[in-house]
Amino acid sequence: MLASRYIICMLRRFFLCRSWRWHALIPQKGCVISFQFLRRRWAYRLSACRTGRKTMDGESHSKSRRSFLKSSGLVAGLTATAVTAPWVRRAGAADTIIWKIQTSWPAGVGLETFQSWCGAIKEKTGGQLEFQPFKAKDIVGDFELLDGVKNGVLEAMNSFSLYWAGKLPAAAFLSSYTMGLRYPHEWDIFFYSKGGLQAARDLYAKQGLYYVNRIHHGPNIIHSKTPIRSIEDFRDLKLRVPGGMIAETFAKAGAKTTLLPGGEVFSALEKGTIDAADYTGPAVNWALGFQQVTKYISMGPAGLMSVYQPVDLMDFAVNMNVWNQLPDNLKKFVEDEIQVYSNVHFGAIQKADMEAWQKFLDAGIEINRLGPEDLQKFQEIAVPIWFEWANKDKDAARIFKLQLEVMENPTVGYVTPDMYQGLSINL
Repeated sequence: MLASRYIICMLRRFFLCRSWRWHALIPQKGCVISFQFLRRRWAYRLSACRTGRKTMDGESHSKSRRSFLKSSGLVAGLTATAVTAPWVRRAGAADTIIWKIQTSWPAGVGLETFQSWCGAIKEKTGGQLEFQPFKAKDIVGDFELLDGVKNGVLEAMNSFSLYWAGKLPAAAFLSSYTMGLRYPHEWDIFFYSKGGLQAARDLYAKQGLYYVNRIHHGPNIIHSKTPIRSIEDFRDLKLRVPGGMIAETFAKAGAKTTLLPGGEVFSALEKGTIDAADYTGPAVNWALGFQQVTKYISMGPAGLMSVYQPVDLMDFAVNMNVWNQLPDNLKKFVEDEIQVYSNVHFGAIQKADMEAWQKFLDAGIEINRLGPEDLQKFQEIAVPIWFEWANKDKDAARIFKLQLEVMENPTVGYVTPDMYQGLSINL
């Protein structure tokens, strides 16, 4: 106790003493304090104490051992501050890195969560990095996002990975597909235990983009003007789906599929251009007003909300030149922060989805589920399509092979070799 009081007393005397000034210890413009800077500054002051010279603030100091001990404590404190506050910087810094980032969300909790997250980045980085958020179609069309980032119109994008299946067949395997991996943790096995993240980065790098990470979203549902209670009800149905393997699966089931950006689904339903549409989950779809232009919702059997897109993954991708110019500390920050955003985004979507169901019921919307027997029918249609898409190019083959290994493993167990007898992956 006496030692503590002695130290406090010494520190108090140190700061009150006119011969020692705080401004002599730190850079005058408030820059981030480095250990090397403090070591040089204190070596200079200690020399002044020993020789009686005047320091750079023009004052003379004694050689007292007491002054040296007191000053050593301050150096330790300042060094600790520099270590524990990596984002400290000048309040009026003019060199903030600004990224324009467009999401595929047109409205609802998805957009709100994205905007809120972007708004926190500047503070989290102490002003070093700022994300300017834009909603779907604000700068470029939804299906032009990849080219918009590649060509430098935007610095980054937050979009649905499946949108790029037409240009990059392997992108069809970077989000869920009919009867494939069905739950978020299964996708994380692929990304983080089987090399899926690096495979995605290699794929996007060929387009001049850096794939930072996947972002969890949730299952998709179908809104329709007529009830869908079995796979047979898809026959001749004019259905909006996101494309890729999913579109081909429903086409094999008899539907007349079309590809539309999410922001155009409502108007297509309203005009009668389509009879039904797949699009995200209940919360966002309620915000988009689908209950105004449809009477029915269709989902998978109990326990599997969607048979065709149970984990609708998004991603965060950056222009490669922009990424390469980013300092290493900010690269690490962005990579870690996308994981944070994925968790926040997923949690917000799930909470809002659970709350939205009652709104649809109160609005008189009928909710139907497919039967367990429909799963086998969809499986028989889907498996050959998997292999067809896997063999479109080497990237698709590489990624699907990793996922097939997960699905065949007893941990998951969705697939057995007899299910794809006569089919193979061309690596």
